[in-house]
Amino acid sequence: MNIPKKSILLTAALLATAPAAWAQTAATKPKPADATAKTRGTAAPAAKPDEAKIEAQANGLTQSLKQALALSPQQEEKVRQINIRSVRQVEEARIRHRADLRKLNVIIEDIGQSRMAALKDVLTAAQFDKYQKAREKKMGVPSVQGNQGNAVPGLPPGRGEE
Repeated sequence: MNIPKKSILLTAALLATAPAAWAQTAATKPKPADATAKTRGTAAPAAKPDEAKIEAQANGLTQSLKQALALSPQQEEKVRQINIRSVRQVEEARIRHRADLRKLNVIIEDIGQSRMAALKDVLTAAQFDKYQKAREKKMGVPSVQGNQGNAVPGLPPGRGEE
């Protein structure tokens, strides 16, 4: 009868210490950034962008470009796919990084640059130039190419390249 008591006590001791050992190994294991955000409640894991909203916004952007640039049917479909992808990425980033606006802005800027590169591949040189000029006018932000060669403010032309 003494042996069963010992095995019961040994089993009970092992069972009592096992969760403590598991907790220690789990606490020291680094969690991915995504997992920690989910446990804190900053990002809802089930939250997904509204596909109808994405489609509507992408279609609106596509129609605007179609009218402004006289896109061919093939260009229109390619531009539509680029716009859907870009709008979806922005919406997903807004959900994922809503607590970190700096990171969100950086990601949105990267998405915009990627969209511009994709559009450049689809549009003709004349269409892309027209698009760039309209974008600069609307956004009030000159392109990098537009800034090159301009004189430094406050200096006469020809001074500032030195």
